[in-house]
Amino acid sequence: MSQETILSDQQIRLARYAKALGHPIRVYIMEYLVKNANRCCYSGDLSMELPIARSTLSQHLSELKDAGLIQGEITSPYIRYCIHQEHWEEARQLFEGLFV
Repeated sequence: MSQETILSDQQIRLARYAKALGHPIRVYIMEYLVKNANRCCYSGDLSMELPIARSTLSQHLSELKDAGLIQGEITSPYIRYCIHQEHWEEARQLFEGLFV
């Protein structure tokens, strides 16, 4: 029996969300976006908040975006990042279900 056979889609998605949130900087970014009234910010705003290189910040944002937790809108020369509401809610529900 292969690993894929016994794993549900929900388990696979939960693991992807957990991996994306598996670094304190990415947790900070998500908390920052959640606390922001419109749940969006520009990458430049985050670079002033965090004592890390812009390239490192970009990698963290990319990981969150690849997992579907955030989405980016390019308004040249800026990128605006927002919480992907549907996926963020799904992640919350999946984590909640894990700790029941």
